Amino acid sequence: MASLFSKDLDKLRGIGKNYKEIFLKLGIETVGDLLYFFPRTYQDLSNVFSIKDAPTDVLCLVRAKVCSDVIELKTSSGRIMQKVKVCDKSSILNLSFFGSSFISKVLKNNAEFLFFGKIKNIFGNLVMVSPEYFKPTVPLYLRPVYNQTAGITSKRIEAFMKQSLDLLPKTIGEPIPITIRETFNLTSLGFAIKNIHFPQKTANITSSRRYFAFEQMLTFQLKITKFLLKNKKNNFVIENDFTSKFFKILPFNPTNAQKRCIDESLNDMKIKNFSMRRLLQGDVGSGKTVVALALCYNTAKNGFQSAIMVPTEILAKQHFVFFRKILSKENISVEMLTRSTAAKAKKEILDRLKNCEIDILVGTHAMLSDKVIFKKLGIVITDEQHRFGVLQREKLLDKGENPHMLIMSATPIPRTLALVFYGDLSISRLDELPAGRQKVDTFLIRSKKRKDAFNFVKNLIKNGHQGYIVCPLIEEDDTDLISVNEYFKILKNEAFSEYNIALLHGKMRESQKNDVMNKFYLGGIDVLISTTVVEVGVDVPNAVFIVVENSERFGLSTLHQLRGRVGRADVKSYCILVSDTQNETSLKRLKTLKNIFDGFKLADEDLKSRGPGEFLGTRQHGFSGLGAINFCDGMKILKQAQSAAREILKEDPVLEKPHHRYLKFKVENLEKSGVLP
Repeated sequence: MASLFSKDLDKLRGIGKNYKEIFLKLGIETVGDLLYFFPRTYQDLSNVFSIKDAPTDVLCLVRAKVCSDVIELKTSSGRIMQKVKVCDKSSILNLSFFGSSFISKVLKNNAEFLFFGKIKNIFGNLVMVSPEYFKPTVPLYLRPVYNQTAGITSKRIEAFMKQSLDLLPKTIGEPIPITIRETFNLTSLGFAIKNIHFPQKTANITSSRRYFAFEQMLTFQLKITKFLLKNKKNNFVIENDFTSKFFKILPFNPTNAQKRCIDESLNDMKIKNFSMRRLLQGDVGSGKTVVALALCYNTAKNGFQSAIMVPTEILAKQHFVFFRKILSKENISVEMLTRSTAAKAKKEILDRLKNCEIDILVGTHAMLSDKVIFKKLGIVITDEQHRFGVLQREKLLDKGENPHMLIMSATPIPRTLALVFYGDLSISRLDELPAGRQKVDTFLIRSKKRKDAFNFVKNLIKNGHQGYIVCPLIEEDDTDLISVNEYFKILKNEAFSEYNIALLHGKMRESQKNDVMNKFYLGGIDVLISTTVVEVGVDVPNAVFIVVENSERFGLSTLHQLRGRVGRADVKSYCILVSDTQNETSLKRLKTLKNIFDGFKLADEDLKSRGPGEFLGTRQHGFSGLGAINFCDGMKILKQAQSAAREILKEDPVLEKPHHRYLKFKVENLEKSGVLP
């Protein structure tokens, strides 16, 4: 199996240059990568219904004969439609197709087919729009449905997947040792990889998902445990505590939660021969930056340097401006380093940093360069922790002699999950908001009320405020949702034609994103049409509204983060969730957000409804089809994986033994991806 991770996709027939580029967008470079691209769901093509017994409003398969000629007509909107009736002994089903003139040559009178789609009961008539159709002799099966991007369909991915499975060796190396599989009742990799893609029955999907959930969590736990077991000895100790002086230079009173988290961190940093490893969890707007600044202040006053790494230039600039403002009367040097730092300024910063003339360096990934050398690095702080991998954080830590480490998370993680997932990391929680922050009023509306919502936000804009409209998709896919690019064009030409609006999404160049965000921050943009790229790291006090389209497609934590983009000052702010979903689970989730404003309580609800993958950041890397692992099972598997990881490393700390070689490959492969929290 490991060898397939070195097999290029060229080994697959029909892959071509275009498909290779598309797969690269999905993070797939090899045949092994493709096999670990799991289905997001399955369509049941194994259960055939009669028309009368078929369920309505859900995808189903019916067997019927064509019992009329195909009629072609033009709709009121000018579209060409084809209509035909099919029937069985129980009832009649009306089929509608659009722009499919060839249908009349295929669906001949009295010919029998299998039709797959959603049946709707419209005024007593059963209707199926644009169904798939198959000859009745086609093999029936559970069909995998994959996440896709522009240029490739799920069916095409399925075809490549079948080829990839044919390349599997007869004997597949097992990443998980047999003793562990027997202990936790896991199936084999061979069975799991075949049945996750093409299950023979529904029960096989469950056992396959459980195997891959365990394998992925075990890989995570092995890397994290190895990371935490590294030498914690530190030569830097807080000899003198300057916190009381720091509070005097703040232009506001810190919250009790901020004081507690500062004390917890400094108590670690006062221990001789010990490196602090602490996770600081803070709800939206809870003031993590003040805690970070307090630690940097104490570090500088004790003669050492601090490094703060954030994911975006706009966030780096916000931290930099805030730090300099607070420390303006202190003899503490603060500088910023990003990709866009001019060459001359960068050289000067690097020279001063090496000579310990800079106390606090705020920056982005640019800080990871080998040219960035600290003389006396005392603490490393990473903000928005889920945007950085373990390798990136380790590279920054290696610029000092086991410096202290603070990981800041803007996504509240349930305590139970944090304790299991982060192992030996100490945890501090900012569970109190600064004074003056108002609750963000949250509304849930249907799309037919969108015009009213837009009129409401236009009044806010007229009063000098700004806001966001968030769309879930970057490109068209197999759903009926519009892309953010298309939506931007519509809003620019219609609803918001009189206003300054701009587009922001993750596929834009970093320089473009920074330009847009900077303009928005300075007030040059009224409405920012965006994907969830605005979920973290944007602090625009003048932004007072956010409209989230198709809000049912997001988890509670993401929605809460999006809501946190507004209400950053003492001005009343609003979050409008737009959704036409009829799904009870989705509606319950949206109503929960409407009624609960505590990020930690929402995180608990999200964990119960969506499982650990939401917080581990695994949905994009091998967990795309594991959503059916529920809360109880997910937590149980996570704990089992942690236990197994500790036992394995106790026996074989560097995974050198023959029966661990495939597991070592999995860990190394994960390290390369830089996915770990």
